[in-house]
Amino acid sequence: MAKFELKLPKMGESVAEATITNWLKKVGDKIEIDEAVLEIATDKVDSEIPSEISGVLSEILFNVNDIVKVGQTIAIIETESQQPTPVVSTPEVAPESVVAVEEIIEKAVATVSEPVNFSSSDKFFSPLVKNIAKQEGISIAELEAINGSGKEGRVTKEDILKFVESRKSNVAAPVSKPITINQQPTTISVNGGDEIVEMDRMRKLISGYMMASINTSAHVQSFIEVDVTNIWKWREKNKNAFEKREGEKLTFTPIFMEAVAKALKDFPGMNISVDGEYIIKKKNINLGMAAALPNGNLIVPVIKNADQLNLVGMAKAVNDLGNRAKEGKLKPDDTQGGTYTVTNVGTFGSVFGTPIINQPQVGILALGAIRKVPAVIETPEGDFIGIRNKMFLSHSYDHRVVDGALGGSFVKRVADYLEAFDINREF
Repeated sequence: MAKFELKLPKMGESVAEATITNWLKKVGDKIEIDEAVLEIATDKVDSEIPSEISGVLSEILFNVNDIVKVGQTIAIIETESQQPTPVVSTPEVAPESVVAVEEIIEKAVATVSEPVNFSSSDKFFSPLVKNIAKQEGISIAELEAINGSGKEGRVTKEDILKFVESRKSNVAAPVSKPITINQQPTTISVNGGDEIVEMDRMRKLISGYMMASINTSAHVQSFIEVDVTNIWKWREKNKNAFEKREGEKLTFTPIFMEAVAKALKDFPGMNISVDGEYIIKKKNINLGMAAALPNGNLIVPVIKNADQLNLVGMAKAVNDLGNRAKEGKLKPDDTQGGTYTVTNVGTFGSVFGTPIINQPQVGILALGAIRKVPAVIETPEGDFIGIRNKMFLSHSYDHRVVDGALGGSFVKRVADYLEAFDINREF
């Protein structure tokens, strides 16, 4: 029988590794082509890894909660083919080399007060940071708790050295609550009444991200009320024809996303990210759209190059990502690369909100519920009271790099685009 290496496939340009969360097959099980073998998770999305061939699972090379790099072999499948796919084997080592290696290991262990099992963490640590952790006897729990200043919250050399110094001087270093991963949350009943329910894996990650964002960015909010009567009337007039022609539902979201993309082109200072003491100006406008999952958790799929889409293209992108989010079919790359995020709190009836910034971005816009309200309408003939469709836009931005003038001007520009919407526009 031939042996086939099942490797962790490429899951997007920005995804380099994943955590194994569950093996769907065990050694000895028969596997059909395209049948799911295991489940993996990146920092935001859970996925299944299918088999490229039919055969029998003969070896499992990683355990649940192990972190695997893209391209690494994770299992061996035996097939009936007579032309085996080469399997990398471990070269034989001379006895004297084994002794030398054992001596090195013993010396290394002697310098570490507590062994560090990096595979038990879902966070990425550079080889340099790992070496410092080993030398200084830093446990994985301590390492996870360090509030990293690097890209995507990663711990840098400076971060870990500061932690070492603060520990030596008995001064607490800035930390964030460590995230532990458990694929099967437990429930404990207290005296038959209250229940203690462990957070699921995604909720733990979200909790960690939210606290890290609050501890990182200086959140400031600006609010503005917008008259969207023309948009309301236009959608009512065109939604049936739009669905008939395009095969897509026409919601308000793509209209709002279009306005945000235009405003980001006008104010590129909002389309940036922060890496330590550096500002990264983003070339592309990639809009994240927060979406609620059926289990109550939150995910943020990304519309890439949103400023290049017309209204039809935006509607298709919004519907596609929203539907796949509900069905749990998002790919890891679907949630990567966002440069600005929009969340629709009005879906749940909220008039406005104060959303938390999606790091390392510097702004997030909350769309409030559209309401019919009495309003003063100015005309050449005088002012009068009329019924209008209005909503609030709530803009949270990072005051470390975005001042009130920019943050306020940006959300005002979004409002201007919405209020200037052409009621006679063709789609």
